[in-house]
This record gives sequence, structure tokens and C-alpha cells, in this order.
Amino acid sequence: MKLLTPLLRPSRLTPLFSDEATLQRMLDVEASLAQAQAQCGIVPAQAAAVIADHCKVAQLDLGALTQAAAGAGNLAIPLVKQLTACVKAADDEAARYVHWGATSQDIIDSGLMLQLRDAFTETEALLKDLLAALAQQTARHQQTVMAGRTWLQHALPTTFGLKLAGTLDALLRWQERLKEIRPRALAAQFGGAAGTLASLEEKGPQVAQALASALSLSLPDTPWHSQRDRLLEVGGWYAGVAATLGKFASDFALLMQTEVGEAAEPVAQGRGGSSAMPHKRNPVACAAILTATTRLPGLMATLYASQLQQHERALGGWQAEWETLPDIITLAGGVMQTSLELIRDMQVFPEKMRENLHITHGLIMAEPVTLKLAEHIGKQAAHQHLEPLCHRSLDEGVALQTLLVDDALIRRYFSEDEIARLLSPLEATGSAPVFIRQVLARYKESL
Repeated sequence: MKLLTPLLRPSRLTPLFSDEATLQRMLDVEASLAQAQAQCGIVPAQAAAVIADHCKVAQLDLGALTQAAAGAGNLAIPLVKQLTACVKAADDEAARYVHWGATSQDIIDSGLMLQLRDAFTETEALLKDLLAALAQQTARHQQTVMAGRTWLQHALPTTFGLKLAGTLDALLRWQERLKEIRPRALAAQFGGAAGTLASLEEKGPQVAQALASALSLSLPDTPWHSQRDRLLEVGGWYAGVAATLGKFASDFALLMQTEVGEAAEPVAQGRGGSSAMPHKRNPVACAAILTATTRLPGLMATLYASQLQQHERALGGWQAEWETLPDIITLAGGVMQTSLELIRDMQVFPEKMRENLHITHGLIMAEPVTLKLAEHIGKQAAHQHLEPLCHRSLDEGVALQTLLVDDALIRRYFSEDEIARLLSPLEATGSAPVFIRQVLARYKESL
């Protein structure tokens, strides 16, 4: 549904999986196949040159090809027929060698590999930009104190920088995984009708190597017509990185709630408005990210189910991948692009964060007080003493500091100034600065 492409698939990955791009990459494989076979002495060099010259998507009748694919069962069969007709019109002899020794799946799978290689290149650049934006914001907000939240409730103070560093840390791991996946995933597919290359006799391995070299893909030890783990791994990477960014978007949207107001999406004309309420400023970027990440687990389930492919060539499982994997990649690309724009230009309100630290009347610092008191009377006794004071603070709306100052046991060990320091959230972010420095150092090492 192209109407929603700018909302859900706004990255440079989307055009790589257009109908035209898909067909052109299949034609690129046909051209390389003819040239590889010419190199191996199977196809006349002149015929290979003519075939390659006609491997251009502009020469295809896409409407007719689409209709024919419905009866043929895949795109490659009508594509080969149209390509053969085009070549025949120019050189009757050359037309004999179109698609020599290959099967439809060789062309479709190897074409997909070329699309994935393009996608990896764009993804690496997009991920690099994301990491840079996150690192910049992490460094900027490493001293921005805010309430840490567990079970959606105030827990202890943390920093917004540490929250960002957690996402940066995860994306750095995704970057490492992508580097590992790329050489393993990008493998040529060439096995012929049943994965034996029998039609090429003893020259099968030689042609396979020449084709892989022409396509700049690795040559696997065996054709992988019904072994689809490479595509599962690729889909898992894209779904995984989107999930990491979906977690970030979910947190960010919660910080944008009216009652919280600690962050906001970038300001732009018409952004986040409501058709009914002129005051609204909705988290539309977060919504787009979460829309995609909500869909991705179901798409991944299809890829997992598609691993069950029968014998040497599949019935249904292979075909189920055709739309599913591009959907995963383009949705994840949209998540990455939208997240980049959100992170790069987001608004953060440190004053509101500090204000919200005090809405529980000091209860956010109950644990540090407990631990300090435990140095004198033991952990369990300290907990039992503080718990009813916290309940009174909640029930009566009285500041915890007031109750502590009036408590005889507390005053036995702490002065009013010490109590005030114990209740200061600005001094209670623990090892957050250390964690942030470690992640930023690892980011710098990755450059």
C-alpha cells in the first residue's frame, strides 16, 4: 500500500525491493550467467554479449509478466520467456542460450542476494548515522537526572544519558552482528533443476564459481534451494534491530505523556496534530515505529514456518518468503530512519525531569536512606523501620523528609543536613556515569 510508504517505509531500503528493482536484479543474474558460461566455453561469447545487452527491465512488459506469473507460479518463468523473445528479435542464435542450465529458483534467489547486498550497504550507513546521533545525545545528557522507572512506577534516580546509552549499547551489538552476517548470508544460488547441475555435466562447478565471481557473491558448498537459514538470519537481524528501537520508542512515548512531559518529538508544521483537538501533539514517530515492530514478529513467524521446505525444491515455503522478507527489511528500515530523525532532533526537558523526581515527596530516595540506616541497625531492621514512614508519606501526603526529621531513631544517627543530602536525587545516580563512559568509549572504538 504505497499510500503508507512515507509513514512506515521512509528509508532508502524501500526502493531496493520495488518491482522494477526485483526484476532488474533477476536480469542481472541472467546476464552474469550467460557471461560465466561464455567464460567456461559453454555459450558463445557473442551470444552472451547479446543476452547481457537485453537484460534491462525497461525492455520487459511488466503488466504481461505479472499476469503470466499467476499461471506460471513464479516471476522467473515469464521473465525468461520475455527475455528470450527480446534476444531472439536481435539474434536468433543467441536466444538458444538464455537461461542455460539454470532453474527459476536460481535466478530468483540470486537476484534476492543482490538486493540484500544493496540493502546491507544502505543499512550499514543508516546504522552508522543512528549510532552517531545516539552517541551525541548520550554525551549531552549524561548528567540529566530523571526518575528511573520499574513496573511503570518511580524506582530510583537515573540519568537520561544512561537510558540512551542502553539503546546505544544494544545497537553497537547489532552492528557487530551485521558484520558477521554479511559474508555468511550473501551466497550465490545455482543448482539447476534438482540441485545437481546435471545439465552442465562436468562443468557445473566451474560455471557455478564463474557465476558467483561475476555476481561478487560467495559460492556455497552446496545449492541451498530448500535450506533457508541464511534468510532466517537476515530477517532476524532486521526484526531484532527494529525491536531494540521499538523499546526506545515505547519509552519515549511514555515520557511524552501529558502527566509526565519529560520529552517531546521534534517540532514541525502539522506534525502530531489531531483532526478534532487543536491542542494535541501526538507521538507520531513513536507510533510509526511501534506499528512496524508490532507487525514484525508475525512476519518472522512466517520465515520460521518457511524453514520446513520439502525435499530439493519447496512447495509453498519458498514462495511464502517472496513478500515476507522484503516486508521485514523495509519495515525495519523505516523504523531505523524514523528513529534517526526522532533521536537527532528530539526535545528533552531536564527541568520537568527534576520536577518529577519530587512528586513522591522524597519516596524515590527511600532505599538510599534505608541502606544508610542499615549501616547502624542492619538491613532488615532498617527496612522495617522505613516502610511505615513511607506509607504515612503516601497516605497523608507529607514529605518523607519531614517524617524522617521527626523520627527519633533517624535523628539518633543523622542530622537534618545529612537527611537532606540523603534525600537529594541529584547525588544518587550511582555508577551511571561509569556505564555511560564505557559505552561511549566502545562507540569511539567502532568508528
